[in-house]
Amino acid sequence: MSQVRSFFSTTLLTSRWACVFFALLFGIAGTFSFSPFHFWPAAILSLFGLLSLTLNRSIKQSALIGFCWGLGLFGSGISWVYVSIFQFGGMSAPISLFIVLLLVAYLSLYVLLFSCLLGALCPQTTWWRLTLAAPVFWQITEYLRGSIFTGFPWLQFGYTQIQGPLQGIAPILGVEGITFILMIVTGLLAYAWHQRLKIALLLALAFLFLPWPLRYLDWFTPEPKKAVQVALVQGNIDQAIKMDIHSVNDILQIYKNETLPDIDKASIIIWPESAIPDIEKNQKTFLKEMDELLRNHHASLITGILGEQKSSAAPIHDLLFNKVIVIGEKKPYEYPAMNSYEKHHLVPFGEFIPLENMLHRLIPFFNRPMSSFSSGRYEQAPLNVKGLNVITAICYEIILGQQIRDNFQPNADFLLTISNDAWFGHSIGPWQHFQMARMRALELGRPLLRVTNTGVTALIGPRGNVLAQLPQFTRQVLKATLIPTSGITPYARFGIWPLWSMALIMGGIALYCSLHTSFGLNKKGKREQ
Repeated sequence: MSQVRSFFSTTLLTSRWACVFFALLFGIAGTFSFSPFHFWPAAILSLFGLLSLTLNRSIKQSALIGFCWGLGLFGSGISWVYVSIFQFGGMSAPISLFIVLLLVAYLSLYVLLFSCLLGALCPQTTWWRLTLAAPVFWQITEYLRGSIFTGFPWLQFGYTQIQGPLQGIAPILGVEGITFILMIVTGLLAYAWHQRLKIALLLALAFLFLPWPLRYLDWFTPEPKKAVQVALVQGNIDQAIKMDIHSVNDILQIYKNETLPDIDKASIIIWPESAIPDIEKNQKTFLKEMDELLRNHHASLITGILGEQKSSAAPIHDLLFNKVIVIGEKKPYEYPAMNSYEKHHLVPFGEFIPLENMLHRLIPFFNRPMSSFSSGRYEQAPLNVKGLNVITAICYEIILGQQIRDNFQPNADFLLTISNDAWFGHSIGPWQHFQMARMRALELGRPLLRVTNTGVTALIGPRGNVLAQLPQFTRQVLKATLIPTSGITPYARFGIWPLWSMALIMGGIALYCSLHTSFGLNKKGKREQ
């Protein structure tokens, strides 16, 4: 152990290129803590590397290390974006690679900011730098990453604990709270390593493993009397066909054929995002036929579709929405469906184009069909199907814990997310997306149905556990019994404010200690002169 520590203290402290190399390596290691790898200790190793490499560095050196660590994490962790741009966007390989590198570099700037804040405000290697300031600054920069330019809060390390020892923190402080505690654990480990303190190591192990029993607390109550049979239809429609307007009728027939065998068995049938790849008003005949068929068999259908309405600001232009509707209820379907949800959080360059007119002319990737959606309201009423209240999110929205929590209501029976991850092919992206969806169930204590075009389609329990799942890239129907739950988790009740309050106190203590230490050093230096 002493030889390893000696290697790090000599090689890494003296060689700038060694620092860059190891920063990249530690960043890449972080990707293996997420799905589909699920090796959660890699998250601690990755963050440990970042904190250790930035010790005793100038602000410029810390900035470089932080940026390179970010390149390693995001360059490996969101490489799946390349599949969407190259395979489905019609871009050449070099341009697709350039766009991905640009996104990776942008996300790495937030790690650079974290390293700079830590080096500027807490320059000494102290316990408060690593265990108080680091978690607070990480929380701030992660919040910024998830907010600026509509945000991209992908690869938050708290998600790695969906099966780890900190799992029980999720219903109390949410995924951000788990990330916060992971940073405290990592800071203690870095301090123990640097200062050779066993007490810091023991504290790190305590923070990591003492929360383990929290996973067995029941923040929810199962409601078996409300149990309902569900059928989740995974259409496995090729993305090239899905984007072809001439294939709409064929796609509708596929979903209808997959639904008919279970129409007498399941009370709730669910199709994925944009399963009906057309505007609702164009499919009124089909929807009325399906509505009558479903009502005759006492079943209801939840499906993704496209919505349209006139714009009051520009009457000659129609607003397009990524939408979910319910048909087959007691009241016959009438256009437009009122029992519906419109996606609020749109994906930049996927569902809306910043600087749209200019980019459409310059880059053909942005001329993709259905890339100019409008945003629905931030808070919307739950869908109501078979007397059950359903909190709904479309695709990307399920990774936004705060938005799902703000739409959550105490009378919610279960969560639903529909998606189409065919854009990302056989990459790791859909599995990361699936992992984040599981966290929403754990945070709010509600079962979650996830229905996708190509997978991962699954029934997730209120503890974030997978109860049933379909294999990817198959055309199948997942038949299961859904048992709703009731009850309010602390996270559902209070949100993220307890975490921010704790961060404010810890940040204040860290800054006070840092200023007091710096003042003492300056005063000592003057006396010696």
